[in-house]
Amino acid sequence: MSTTDEEASISTRLEPESYGLTTAEDIRRRDREAKESKRLRDTWRKIQGEDDWAGLMDPMDPVLRSELIRYGEMAQACYDAFDFDPFSRYCGSCRFTRRHLFDSLGILDSGYEVARYLYATSNINLPNFFSKSRWSKVWSKNANWMGYVAVSDDDEARRCRLGRRDIAIAWRGTVTRLEWIADLKDFLKPVSGNGFRCPDPAVKAESGFLDLYTDKDTSCNFSKFSAREQVLTEVKRLVERYGDEEEEELSITVTGHSLGGALAVLSAYDVAEMGLNRTRKGKVIPVTAFTYGGPRVGNIRFKERIEELGVKVLRVVNEHDVVAKSPGLFLNERAPQALMKLAGGLPWCYSHVGEILPLDHQKSPFLKPTVDLSTAHNLEALLHLLDGYHGKGKRFVLSSGRDPALVNKASDFLKDHFMVPPYWRQDANKGMVRNTDGRWIQPDRIRADDHHAPDIHQLITQLHHPSNLL
Repeated sequence: MSTTDEEASISTRLEPESYGLTTAEDIRRRDREAKESKRLRDTWRKIQGEDDWAGLMDPMDPVLRSELIRYGEMAQACYDAFDFDPFSRYCGSCRFTRRHLFDSLGILDSGYEVARYLYATSNINLPNFFSKSRWSKVWSKNANWMGYVAVSDDDEARRCRLGRRDIAIAWRGTVTRLEWIADLKDFLKPVSGNGFRCPDPAVKAESGFLDLYTDKDTSCNFSKFSAREQVLTEVKRLVERYGDEEEEELSITVTGHSLGGALAVLSAYDVAEMGLNRTRKGKVIPVTAFTYGGPRVGNIRFKERIEELGVKVLRVVNEHDVVAKSPGLFLNERAPQALMKLAGGLPWCYSHVGEILPLDHQKSPFLKPTVDLSTAHNLEALLHLLDGYHGKGKRFVLSSGRDPALVNKASDFLKDHFMVPPYWRQDANKGMVRNTDGRWIQPDRIRADDHHAPDIHQLITQLHHPSNLL
């Protein structure tokens, strides 16, 4: 096929009508999804990393690809729902209530119910990560929405498709602004100093990530409890509720992009270190982190401790993404082993965790070959690359019919001849609505009393006293 013919074929696939329910391509896609659902039911433990994804990434297993895209879209939902507008009094919050998050984003058959929203205090030294409103009267002066905890619902058909009930934790990262990397102290410190129940002081993580995860502001209704306390108490509650259900398995899956990937690794480790993945009857629940464009989080001992706890981590990265190579640009897992052994105690000696799935945006005929730092870090682009990846050296061919136009939702990454406008996703009227008097207003959005469960104090007390845990 010539270049012209190939581009014409690609352009046809970008047309909306090519995704209609009556097309032969869509029928084949739905048949393929049905087969993949059946396989997922039978192989979900391998997809969650039971064997460290051996033999599943080259060639690319279609069920693993589908699940990586699905969990990546859960992380993408954090971006799509986040209010970035500095002229909104709700800047830094989620635009939708947790009960309607997925429906509001057009994800009508997610199969999950959001159990809790997660917030963090902006009183830490990451000024380029947090979004704040320009107005004086705002929903919160010191908090930002960070993501959510969700659990797969009671629909029997959907649970049969997954093969188990799943607790999913999604963390927000950064869409295009990479200045937060410069804010990192690039300094490792023991996780035990931030309240982690870790017996080894040699287990260390980057101090900025730890502070973001563990700091709180008691004067703020949304961050009076740390992000760590919020996520652990909700996992504890859900495991107590579903962990010992008869004839049903349970999994804990954490996902995040960019800085959210770092939080995903931290929280997955924390859940296992706290023993929250064990039920009352002693059953061990698998804990998996799927990260996208995530940075390094800790040192070699942190990596080893995660492996000891049985936490599985799969990192999806664009080979041209600088974030995935930070921090620890010089002293990291790629350095000679002898050098790493000598430098292991230094506070800037890092190591990635888990397995890696490297992708290359220059292999996609849809994307510009440019190596722009922000576009190379784009999550929608990563999901597009996953859709077309079949293994090392194999031709890039889209598998699921996922719309390539999504790449330009918050970037200018698609080639111009596809005629998809850059940064096309916009909120109608910037969130303004007309009230009964005919005036345009920003409607009330957030209620603090909907955020914290009434028994959160009791759950936190139990977390701080091991004898009260499951």
